Amino acid sequence: MPAWICARCAVQYPDTPAPPPSCPICEDEREAVPPSGQRWMDPVELRREHRTEIRDEEPGLTGIGVTPEFGIGQRALLVRTDAGNVLWDCVPLLDEPGRRAIDDLGGLSAICLSHPHFYAAHLEFAEAFDVPVFLPRADERWIPRRSPRIELFDDEVEPVPGVTVARIGGHFDGACVLHWPGGSDGRGALLTGDTIMVVEDRGWVSFMWSYPNLIPLDAGTIAEIARRVGRFRFERVYGGWWGHVVLDDGAAAVRRSAERYIDRLRGERP
Repeated sequence: MPAWICARCAVQYPDTPAPPPSCPICEDEREAVPPSGQRWMDPVELRREHRTEIRDEEPGLTGIGVTPEFGIGQRALLVRTDAGNVLWDCVPLLDEPGRRAIDDLGGLSAICLSHPHFYAAHLEFAEAFDVPVFLPRADERWIPRRSPRIELFDDEVEPVPGVTVARIGGHFDGACVLHWPGGSDGRGALLTGDTIMVVEDRGWVSFMWSYPNLIPLDAGTIAEIARRVGRFRFERVYGGWWGHVVLDDGAAAVRRSAERYIDRLRGERP
């Protein structure tokens, strides 16, 4: 039986003879069901029409995407450390070339996810590499497939020594970021998905409750996100899509972006 994949958000659901009646993640106000209606794809069909794309992002960091683009088009990131490798966020496809590429890079020690829109086929990856998946307890209701591989945490977890995943809230109650101190030649990198969105002007980021439906967050939540991220040292910010990277002065970019956002909510102009 296929583990059905939502064609809109690319999240994989349990093995059933027929597709689920709906995708709760897409029916939530933060996403959307296409005007043409809900559509599903099984993994065999996905592997036939798409393939894994691997790109080097920087030393110790590899991007994993799907081509042609599928779902919301995100790419995952493989963080490589001496203590083990962490897959940050996920994609809906694991084909044999992708599996071999990950094996060649040292395999996986853990999987961590920023928020439900990037869950994709995380259990397929976890089963293939025999690793745990760390998810925030605050988003437990959104878990589409239950498994003993899933380990819940509250505010922070170290999937491997030296790498920290921290819950910052905002986009979802359990929205997380990953801090990789070894990134950017030891100056640190923050991996955010779109819990913190790297925008078109790469010197800035932004924050939203819903990106597709343009629903903002409140000033207090933005200030709390900035506070929770402020304890980390990082030069780069890696968003959830190819090329969405703040290359320099990332910590300051998050700080000034939060200040700008709050100013606009208060009606203050530059």
